[in-house]
Amino acid sequence: MADFIFEPPAVPGIPVQGERGLYPVGRIFCVGRNYAAHAAEMGVEVDREAPFYFTKSPSAYLASGSTLPYPPGTANFHYEMELALAIGAEAFRVSAEAAQGAIYAYGCALDMTRRDLQLKAREKQRPWDLGKDVEGSAVFAEMTKAAEVAPLGPQRIHLEVNEEVKQDATLDQLIHSVPEIVADLSKFYHLRPGDLILTGTPAGVGPVEPGDRITGGIEGLAPIELTIGDPE
Repeated sequence: MADFIFEPPAVPGIPVQGERGLYPVGRIFCVGRNYAAHAAEMGVEVDREAPFYFTKSPSAYLASGSTLPYPPGTANFHYEMELALAIGAEAFRVSAEAAQGAIYAYGCALDMTRRDLQLKAREKQRPWDLGKDVEGSAVFAEMTKAAEVAPLGPQRIHLEVNEEVKQDATLDQLIHSVPEIVADLSKFYHLRPGDLILTGTPAGVGPVEPGDRITGGIEGLAPIELTIGDPE
């Protein structure tokens, strides 16, 4: 086994209900504009032909219940509540019908976003990395195995800031369904265990400040929680 000049970072892991081991965090794929009302509030149109994606690094992972320092470089830090799925089998060029078999677990997630930097990049037709791939910005709750989750559709997805409801929708409002997302993404990547996909956020996104407490949930899944701390 090769020696490293510097110690490589540890692999973060997400708890899974009923399992002693953790789900390893590898690649984090995120689907943009997958709820029509959210696309409208962002002033853009929905591409209904196919999903589009951006990514977050494993270093963006943060466990539910943590405190996240308000990040540098932004004055407009936003929450986005999302359904996340974890891949549990290799999937490459699979059909939507076969894609369901590659899903290991589901969970609640937050895609925290430096909105001002994202919009600035969008205006200049540049990548969104500074706005989206933020340390601690991919927050995951404990996951539930897919076999134990009811068929997706009518489940409520919601988020509160300081107990005030900000986002409230249902999963059947997803433009591109979970199997469609997995199948489409598998056209471009060899999906494998460790890959996580955030499926998009409903309308109602907005800013948070130090001291704010974010809570959220999806019916049938473990809830999520995050506190915004002071800037470092």
